[in-house]
Amino acid sequence: MRARLLVAFVLVTVLGAAAAAWSSAGSASRALVDSTQRRLTETVADQVAAVAPQLTYPPDQAALDRLRAAAGPNTLVTYRDLRSVDGADTGLVTEELRGAVRDRGRLVTQRIVTEDDTPWLLVGTPVVATSPDGARTPSGIEVYAVRDLSEVEERIDGLTESAIGTAALALPLAVLLALLAARGVLRPVRDLRDTARRLTAGDLGARSEPQGADELAELTVTVNEMAASLQASMATMSRMQADARRFAADVSHELRTPLATLTAVMEVLETAADGMDADANESARLAITETRRLVRLVEDLMEVSRFDAGTARPRVEDVDVAAAVRDCLRARGWLDRVELAAPAGIVALADRRRLDVIVANLVGNALRHGGPPVRVRVLADREQVWVEVTDGGPGLPEEVLPHVFDRFYKADAARTRTPGSGLGLAIALENARLHGGDLTAGNAEGGGARFVLRLPRHGEDA
Repeated sequence: MRARLLVAFVLVTVLGAAAAAWSSAGSASRALVDSTQRRLTETVADQVAAVAPQLTYPPDQAALDRLRAAAGPNTLVTYRDLRSVDGADTGLVTEELRGAVRDRGRLVTQRIVTEDDTPWLLVGTPVVATSPDGARTPSGIEVYAVRDLSEVEERIDGLTESAIGTAALALPLAVLLALLAARGVLRPVRDLRDTARRLTAGDLGARSEPQGADELAELTVTVNEMAASLQASMATMSRMQADARRFAADVSHELRTPLATLTAVMEVLETAADGMDADANESARLAITETRRLVRLVEDLMEVSRFDAGTARPRVEDVDVAAAVRDCLRARGWLDRVELAAPAGIVALADRRRLDVIVANLVGNALRHGGPPVRVRVLADREQVWVEVTDGGPGLPEEVLPHVFDRFYKADAARTRTPGSGLGLAIALENARLHGGDLTAGNAEGGGARFVLRLPRHGEDA
């Protein structure tokens, strides 16, 4: 913007100065030419008028010579077949000029330029005879004078060069004025840009000082008002989020003790359920299932609250990833339902408990919502380890993919009563990032969902 403003200002200033200088030079040139032409024409007319009364009519050759000498060099005097000539330039007299003198019966001028670019002024005038009674009649004598305008042309060229010089002198002044103007105009723009950058970087207290009372000052005030509104909104949102997280954490914590008691009661109830009648047994089984679901939900909420509070810390150690994945599947009785391809000896620095949580969530999700076969592969290079979980189900719809790791998100409304809390994949992603890794979701080439866990082998990435 600065460059465009400078160029536009300089162009306008220089073009304005050039146009003014050129116009002045043109006016001066026209005035100079008209003045010179008038002077030369009057001189020829006066010289002819001074000699005309002394001539005899009809004139002889001597009279024509005397009239030609009085009119000056480069002059042609004619009377019928008689001619008196002085100078070779009289050949420039045109038939057009001769015809105009005869037809009009008065002084006529014509400007011409020869092939060598020399400008000439042609003056033609008839000689009028005055009788004793004052009557004026054409005498038949015609005088033609040729005058060189080269000197005038040189002076016009000088005026043109002066106009060009004036425009050139205006250039540095225009640049200086443009710099000053750009500085005054662009300073508020730069301030607004810096304020916008600070706001983008998270400094919601950034403001710009309005300067003057123009449109830029109004824009600055508007940006400041917008920033203040945004700051207030963000503060309110942050406070509400903090309150919501604290509420979830407090509720989860307060529920632990009663849930522990309720769990113990449910274990006793489960033992005695077989001896109940059918209706009581079904009610007991439903209560046991819902209690376990509630316990899982509270545990997941507490885990999420630790992530939100930034208090979750991994306890890393050298872990055989293949063995850890196999132990996870064995502990949950999934070894016969999952195809495992995990070469031994792949060691990574990780939190074994959190790695177990990630794998359990991914495999459990594939078994519940995907289709057989469910496959788990462990791959590695020198820097990273990948755990890939795929299933043979219909895969993840395109509209679901962006929300897979959202908390409490369930793609199918019919799954609202499934054992999951809706937080499993979100917790898995947080645990992956806690290791300095990542967790991605997509669809396999042959169909089915595909989740890939990436972990650095030597701790969190730099």
